[in-house]
Amino acid sequence: MFNLIMRYGQWENAGHATISLGRMFEYTEERLATIFQDTNNIPLLDRLAQMPCLFMQEGREDEVARVGSIFRARIVNGEVEFEYSLDPEVPPLLNRNIYLNRLPLHMPHDFEFSRNHWAIKDVDLFRFLLRSVRPRRQRPTVFNISEHENIEPTLASAMMPFNAEFNQVYDSIREASHLAGLRCRRADDIWENAAIIQDVVALIDRSRIVICDCTGRNPNVFYEAGIAHTLGREVILITQSDHDIPFDLRHLRYIRYLNNNEGLATLIDNLQARMATILGG
Repeated sequence: MFNLIMRYGQWENAGHATISLGRMFEYTEERLATIFQDTNNIPLLDRLAQMPCLFMQEGREDEVARVGSIFRARIVNGEVEFEYSLDPEVPPLLNRNIYLNRLPLHMPHDFEFSRNHWAIKDVDLFRFLLRSVRPRRQRPTVFNISEHENIEPTLASAMMPFNAEFNQVYDSIREASHLAGLRCRRADDIWENAAIIQDVVALIDRSRIVICDCTGRNPNVFYEAGIAHTLGREVILITQSDHDIPFDLRHLRYIRYLNNNEGLATLIDNLQARMATILGG
């Protein structure tokens, strides 16, 4: 069994939270609620704290859920106050993946994903995660990817030639990302691995959105676009020339821009709009 605590805001790595006593045991089978409360219907917090907890943010899309533990819980003025910590060994989970697997989690009601509450589920949480939400994926041999996806919801990445001629373009991509509520990086912003391809792949793998500039038909950019598509990332293609979009990608929408002040301003507007569409689902 495990605790499921749903609230509106995000969960920090560790902290203090409260939930209304009246929201305890919502969406919980009656037999389970009986086990975890005394004869006066008061929650047995010490017993509840012995179980793992799935900390969820309300929503059914890109909201992030985490696994962790509860400790030092008490009831004060009709509120359950508790301290918690998140397990750093369990990667963040996206609500949309949990929603797709909601029936095995005994979460059949859509309203449960949009209501602040504390429930008990008679499910082996870790076995469920291994089987349903975090399946192993085939691992490449040319570079390494983590066993499980760990997408950062606010991260965008830019795949483009490392050339001074593209510096203003990159600045424009970063500005568009900022306006869309994202932070944008490219591989030369980081230095974490001896091989640059590993930095590039790791960045793509963590990204919510990947922007690929096909200008000049740079083979590295094409390779990186293929990696992003294979990993299932949202990819936005941009180019200064229609002829630089490969034949195999011309069926996809792309943004054409001019590398001058007016053209880059338009690129910012178009990129921000496209990102907003993606982030809006």
